[in-house]
Amino acid sequence: MADGGCCEFCANYAYDEEDECYYCEVNLDEDEMYRFLSGSSRSCPYFQMDDEYKVVRKQI
Repeated sequence: MADGGCCEFCANYAYDEEDECYYCEVNLDEDEMYRFLSGSSRSCPYFQMDDEYKVVRKQI
């Protein structure tokens, strides 16, 4: 995803140990899924940078 970030860096992109693959945890509706699969959407509105050190910074 160009301007909205890359799925690999999104907090909503999770690994499923049972299926041994990554998937998006956001539940897209039919229209959003169409835009995503067709590539007509330039950025993901649900992208959140995965910041694993966010909690640590708050403690400092």
